[in-house]
Amino acid sequence: MYVCLCHAITDTQIKNAVSQGDTSLADVKKRLGVANQCGKCARMAVQIIQNQLEIEPKYYEVA
Repeated sequence: MYVCLCHAITDTQIKNAVSQGDTSLADVKKRLGVANQCGKCARMAVQIIQNQLEIEPKYYEVA
């Protein structure tokens, strides 16, 4: 599903960015450019990031 129409960014791309270590909208914004233009996608992008962070394993917390 397209989240950012201005830059054609999908939810899968945002999830992949989180998998690669991005943990905030600012991180994903730097990597993909999401929410850089009109900003209407910011709320949805934050929801996707938060949901993905809950799913991703947190290896650093295991030790």
